[in-house]
Amino acid sequence: MADKPEQLLEVILKALVDEPDKVKIARKVDEMGVLLTVKVGDEDVGLVIGKKGMLIQAIRTVISTLGMKNKARVHIKLDVPEIPRRRERRPIDLSSGFE
Repeated sequence: MADKPEQLLEVILKALVDEPDKVKIARKVDEMGVLLTVKVGDEDVGLVIGKKGMLIQAIRTVISTLGMKNKARVHIKLDVPEIPRRRERRPIDLSSGFE
């Protein structure tokens, strides 16, 4: 079993995603606690977030609880690629062509 929060996080994420080799976790410690920055494949981001963000929230709860057991505050940041905005739609002219 995983003793450290980042080990458990890695096990959970690799079990969820389609491309487990793309799961990367960076660990940073500061005065706020431990920050685990997660990078997954672009196609797997939605799987990790889950419907309405509920899955990533559940993962955060489990990892945070393990951190409390080890007397540490653990936060998870999901590194999500920039999604291009949808282009604005032009209004359709319905007046022509329907006679």
